[in-house]
Amino acid sequence: MLPGTEPVAPVPTILATALPDGSVRCGVCAHRCLVRPGRTGICGVRENRDGVLVSLAYGQVVAEALDPIEKKPLFHVAPGSTAWSIATPGCPFHCSFCQNWEIAQGPRLGLDLAARRTPPEAVVDGALAHRANAIAYTYVEPTVFLEYALDVGRLARRAGLRNLWITDGYATPEAVAMLATVIDAANVDLKSLDDGFYRRLCGARLAPVLEAIVAMRRAGIWLELTTLVIPGHNDDDAALRDIAAWIAGTLGPETPWHISRFHPAHRMREVPPTPSSSLLRAAAIGREAGLEHVYVGNAPELGLEDTRCASCGTLLVERLGYAVRNHLDGGACPVCGRPMPGIGLVRPMAAR
Repeated sequence: MLPGTEPVAPVPTILATALPDGSVRCGVCAHRCLVRPGRTGICGVRENRDGVLVSLAYGQVVAEALDPIEKKPLFHVAPGSTAWSIATPGCPFHCSFCQNWEIAQGPRLGLDLAARRTPPEAVVDGALAHRANAIAYTYVEPTVFLEYALDVGRLARRAGLRNLWITDGYATPEAVAMLATVIDAANVDLKSLDDGFYRRLCGARLAPVLEAIVAMRRAGIWLELTTLVIPGHNDDDAALRDIAAWIAGTLGPETPWHISRFHPAHRMREVPPTPSSSLLRAAAIGREAGLEHVYVGNAPELGLEDTRCASCGTLLVERLGYAVRNHLDGGACPVCGRPMPGIGLVRPMAAR
């Protein structure tokens, strides 16, 4: 049991293979943990109970809030709308720079996390009560609560809500196939194109992240990517060019790239915040690679969060913090008529 949670009936993992010796191979995230009886996987929230791998995170909400959709960040999904954001404990990554490390890594670190048992119906009711337009699975790697997210997502779809996946991209292809039945859009953290970065700082590998991103695109999920630029770790020109070139060449130049300022956190408190010069250089590299929509986050003084037409440069969506002004004409540029890539752009979803 997770500390601080109510006892609930265990929910079996939907992607798991039982082995003759009582161990279970998990198929939810790319670690594909071999979990011995009485032990948990790397995420800390999937436990082998007598040869059955169960989720300890199902319905155990540790964070919920009404967020602007721009905070996710998703700039090409119903600009100016809101999302009801939820998270349970656990994460397959152990990032040294994690902003939400208490809830993400709490189960592994033995922290006392106060969770509130929240059935799927209550999540949807909360979203509707707060007049949200979507539900966002966020704050930790949501793949750890896959079964819960799928149950919530199905109900959300029936209620006319979108489902947003804010992720490190570590779901297996099997999990992505399941998610594709309910998820409308995803923002994926592409932290680096260097496998060593992932191994040293995240306890993970690069290849499964790239595989999941491509699988989500092929499944029809709208994608936006984010890179947290960390001084001394992934901020040199070559590293940034690799990321920008991969996005443009693999996903297409219309794919939004969010470059985000690092702030000291967790085990990287000695690293300074990303200087503005590095953020501006990263944005220039993205544009040089042919990316049509490059944004800089956590740096409002730079004013690089507006969306402009890729053809004529007309201002399409104006952003000042989380204040949004939409100048689109039927989802397209009002001057040259070029459609803005994304979903939910023709008009904001009706308020509830």
